[in-house]
Amino acid sequence: MPTYAYKAVTGDGRKSRGFEHAASVGALTRTLEDRGLLVLEVADAPSDAASGGKRFRFGLRREVLEVTRAMAALLPAGMPLAQSLNAATGVASGEVQTALQEIRARVERGETLSAALAQYPRLFGPMYVGVVRAGERSGDLDSAFSRLATQLERDEALRGRVLSASIYPLLLATAGTAAITVLLFFVLPRFVGLLADTGAKLPTSTRILLGVSGLLHRFWYLLILAPALIGALLTWLRQTAEGRLTGARIMLALPFVSTLRRYALAARFSRLVGVLLGGGAPLLTAIDDTIESIGDPVARSEIERIRTSVREGTSLKAAVSSSAIFPVLLSQLIGVGEDSGRLREFLLKAADIFEERTERATQRLATIAEPVMIVIFGAVVATIALSLLQAIYGINAGSFK
Repeated sequence: MPTYAYKAVTGDGRKSRGFEHAASVGALTRTLEDRGLLVLEVADAPSDAASGGKRFRFGLRREVLEVTRAMAALLPAGMPLAQSLNAATGVASGEVQTALQEIRARVERGETLSAALAQYPRLFGPMYVGVVRAGERSGDLDSAFSRLATQLERDEALRGRVLSASIYPLLLATAGTAAITVLLFFVLPRFVGLLADTGAKLPTSTRILLGVSGLLHRFWYLLILAPALIGALLTWLRQTAEGRLTGARIMLALPFVSTLRRYALAARFSRLVGVLLGGGAPLLTAIDDTIESIGDPVARSEIERIRTSVREGTSLKAAVSSSAIFPVLLSQLIGVGEDSGRLREFLLKAADIFEERTERATQRLATIAEPVMIVIFGAVVATIALSLLQAIYGINAGSFK
């Protein structure tokens, strides 16, 4: 069923917005009106919302984490579910707060919490809904929110560490590119203009750089278009099915980056399945929810193959060991878990191992990238400086003659 974004007004005048699955715009409008909402607008949901809300703003992610922490603290204290949801709205704002209010209303009407959460895929992805659903089935919703809070905190911490390791190389690349552009656009032409007035013959290196500088001056609009083209390419890679598939394949083919990507996917897969199993979900259900939570299309296809193999009676270890994406260590740990009857425990242990390896690989890649970029930009700047010095030396030598 397609996903639609809607804007509406509640009976007491509050604005309401969200995402819901429906057979058509008319069907969703009737459903919303049956709930007492005045529908203002219904439109096709953006691709990220339709795919489960895997990409949303940092602020929303933090608010969902705070709400989960609040629920994990309120439910064990004996507070009823609807009252806990009402209290949790106090730590949220905007879209998250509105969604929680509507979720509480659904729960008060007799809807299960997991079904209510599933109506807001932009905020609560399949993994989140799956853990809550498993908690409802086992009658242990308190522990479900505790596991969710722990998982979201882990995700946030890992994301922060990876981002921190990537910031310096990106800044270095930006600064180096800007410095070289300034030298070629402004500094070199001024020096060469002064040297040309002397009538001396310029060295070959200086003439080559002059040619490069001339091309940049002639096609300067390409430099302005370049950021727009890069932005359009990134948009295509992130927001279209073909682009996401192409980007995933490139990531898995690049040296160094492919290892990092495989570690990250292995950590994500084992963590999600382990968390869902811990909530009481059957293995196939846990794998199904994991498929919906994985953003990488190549990994999603691979996990679908694993699910099919497991459904046909193959062990999870055998299904994972034949994967071309996941490292061999993952299947080995899964095998130990299956043999000992502690699959969930070893999946979470595998997640810890691969998350640590992801962080180390990111730091190693950043450590390698820094000196490589310094050498490259330094060599370019040195080449420009030497070409100018050669020209100056040649003119001075000519004047002495």
